[in-house]
Amino acid sequence: MEVTRHNFKQVIEVVTKAVEEASFLCVDGEFTGLNNGPALHGFDTPQERYDKLRKGSMDFLFVQFGLCAFKYENEESRFVARPFNFYIFPRPLNRSAPDCRFLCQASSLHFLASQGMDFNKVFRDGIPYLSPVDEQQMRDTLDQKHATQQLNSPPFSGTSHTPDSTRTIQVPAEHQAFIQQTLTRIQSFLDSEEETLQLEPCNAYLRKLIYSTVKNKLSTSVYLETKAGEQNQHYYIEASKANDELLKKRAEEKRQQELVELDDAVGMSKIIRLISQSGKLVVGHNMLLDVLHLLHKFSYPLPQELDEFKSLMNCLFPRLLDTKLMASMHPFKELVSNTTLGDLEAALGKEPFKVPAIVFPEDFPSYESAREHQAGYDAYITGRCFTIMAQYLGSFKPQSKPVLPGSALLGPFVNKLYLMRVQDIPYINLTGEDLKPNRDHVFHVMFPKEWKSNDLYQLFRPFGPIYIAWIDDTSAFVALTKKDQSDLAFKMLCEGVSYRVRRYRDHEEPQSAHGRKRPLSFPESFLPWNGEGKRMKVMTSADMGRRVSPVTQRCITTIVEEAEEKAKEEGGEEQLDGDDEEEDEDDADAELEEDILKQETSEEIMEQKTDASAQGQLFEEPEAW
Repeated sequence: MEVTRHNFKQVIEVVTKAVEEASFLCVDGEFTGLNNGPALHGFDTPQERYDKLRKGSMDFLFVQFGLCAFKYENEESRFVARPFNFYIFPRPLNRSAPDCRFLCQASSLHFLASQGMDFNKVFRDGIPYLSPVDEQQMRDTLDQKHATQQLNSPPFSGTSHTPDSTRTIQVPAEHQAFIQQTLTRIQSFLDSEEETLQLEPCNAYLRKLIYSTVKNKLSTSVYLETKAGEQNQHYYIEASKANDELLKKRAEEKRQQELVELDDAVGMSKIIRLISQSGKLVVGHNMLLDVLHLLHKFSYPLPQELDEFKSLMNCLFPRLLDTKLMASMHPFKELVSNTTLGDLEAALGKEPFKVPAIVFPEDFPSYESAREHQAGYDAYITGRCFTIMAQYLGSFKPQSKPVLPGSALLGPFVNKLYLMRVQDIPYINLTGEDLKPNRDHVFHVMFPKEWKSNDLYQLFRPFGPIYIAWIDDTSAFVALTKKDQSDLAFKMLCEGVSYRVRRYRDHEEPQSAHGRKRPLSFPESFLPWNGEGKRMKVMTSADMGRRVSPVTQRCITTIVEEAEEKAKEEGGEEQLDGDDEEEDEDDADAELEEDILKQETSEEIMEQKTDASAQGQLFEEPEAW
């Protein structure tokens, strides 16, 4: 069901009933951009990732909100889905209301447009909203305005003016003829039997002069009100005859009208408060950014500290579940190869999964055809995936009842938000301490701007496959798959000439980092000729089939020479069997080609196929099984 500002008042009762009856709620959001701050990389800590999103993502606009309420009917053994698709735009109520400035990201707008987003509907018909802070400030302003008007007992009121507009103003000479002509028309109107008089449209300054002059000349006999013309293209003043009783009545009517307009301006925030107050389980897919926007736009500004954010979330949305994290954990990660929403739905439609019965009421779309990246549709698909995975969990126990929110089987997945592309911290734990993995095998590397991925492969080639997380053009995090090689790698690389290598624990990422210059890479690995980390010859472009820069050649040569020097000092030089090594090289080449073909390029954390046992288990295992 599409919801705009035109039908919002009628639909809100339907939404309220759907939320109250729901077993659980699913949400999704669409934005004008994703990130305008420091690059997100694979070794962000939860606090660092939160800081980057808080500083770099909250200035984008929330243009569409999807809500789907799922209700389980015991008698029919089915779910009833009620999806809503809200168009959102923070249209200012008046001159004193917040006038939102926001960012747009060209790639995001192009993507949304290609998916059928109607931006005319967003900007023309979008539902406004006010945060609790902005709402309270505007209520305080109105109360102060009404108190001042009551104190001064003005005989008029203008919809576009504050009490300051009633101050006596000296009429400039060039406007005296116009003001005198207006006074004459109003006086003639008061002597006639007509009930109202519409003055000629004029600008705000002339209207202010009219208000001020009429107050002094015709204090208690006339009531003035500013009104808008067709399509708000011009404004004019309407005069009506008045007495003290009528003036009080008009003032109260105007006060009530302003309060109604303020209530309308709260708009979309009412829906978010309704969801929060329901206490229902809220399900999303890769929902960290959605949750941050919901909190920042419709509730309270995001706090600086992650722990404060967690406390706030526990108050406003006490139960959250991320289906992307759920699909990435046992027992689903062995059955699902790609956890993007569309691919996840497709995978869950096959064996060994079973799709429960889901129906739609008559007034709601049945989504017979896919509408990906429409927020309401994505919220429905998220709920569909959740119900399938929940029922699969139920198959591990001898029970016929469906797995619904509150089941202990869902406990390992609740209140954990998926962290995209972070290698060893899969989620933010909203109700406890976050994981603190050992990163002794991770290095921070600074290098010349001309370096590419291949240069880093070559630099770390003696120590096994690596994962590269680019920070900018001159720095990156490099992680060794063979963690036992970390001490040797640091010993040999810490004194480089054209580069600098530091351990992860000795590096603190600069807080002044700017936007990403180099695209964020997926995990990249390059197999060495052997797994021993021994001395190796410098590979040429012919050997590698890839470009090897002169900078890399010099760096590798320096490493080899330093290794020889240290080996001699320690009493011996290692010897290599050339024939055996060439044989190993051919085998390694064949294995490399096979592994690259098999390597997954999905958007989530990717496992290295070449040495899975060395990486260890990525996610913690739920205790429910």
